[in-house]
Amino acid sequence: MPDHKNPYIDEALFLRACDYVRGLEKGAMGIGTIGEKTIHAIMKYYYAPNPAYHERKVGSFVADIMVDGEILEIQTRAFQNLRRKLEAFLPEHDVTIIYPIAHTKWLSWIDPETGEVTKPRKSPKTGTIYRLVPELYKLKMYLSSERLHFTIPLIDVQETRILDGWSANRKRGSHRSDGVPVGIFDEVRINTREDYCVLLPDNLPIEFTTKDYKRAAHVTDGAASTALNILFSLGLVERIGKQGNAYIYCRCEAEK
Repeated sequence: MPDHKNPYIDEALFLRACDYVRGLEKGAMGIGTIGEKTIHAIMKYYYAPNPAYHERKVGSFVADIMVDGEILEIQTRAFQNLRRKLEAFLPEHDVTIIYPIAHTKWLSWIDPETGEVTKPRKSPKTGTIYRLVPELYKLKMYLSSERLHFTIPLIDVQETRILDGWSANRKRGSHRSDGVPVGIFDEVRINTREDYCVLLPDNLPIEFTTKDYKRAAHVTDGAASTALNILFSLGLVERIGKQGNAYIYCRCEAEK
């Protein structure tokens, strides 16, 4: 777990949601029957254990969760698919997008020819909040709305992949069979404009370029540029000059 105890996290409830969904998968009315992936289903039962709040009709759309007028949408990728829902929901409802990020991942591989499954091994990659950046950009036009919020659970996942890739070991280009959450590490919430400052690394210098951001956040050039584009559009960083062709940024005065 992180160094601090996050008050938003209920580990026992999370594990109960995991157990419940895995039980559904084994039953006659399995997750496959209702067309949901495991991570999506577990998030739904974790954030709203009472299924009476699930799949609520709102206008011409169906919300994943609706409690006391607030809508929760669980999205594991492709935020652009939420645009039509947000157009319909935001004028009258607060909307929280739940975006789970795999913090630590244990990988198993299935041989599609023999059905053999390898023992799980810990992936060397660690998921961070910066995985949110490219998805946020797809909803950039809505980020200034006071009704739009984000909850980002950092979860531990046991993932199973099919050995059907194009490389010699069949791993590159392989497809995921499923990902099963086995724990929750932390949770980040973005409820206000200022909360997007979570995307500003603490170790940034006072004045910085995209390259400085890339080094501080340990992200790609593209992710660094996209993050600063978002933060600039929200008025959380400002451009104070140029270094060659690169902008020099600093935090806006109110955010320093």
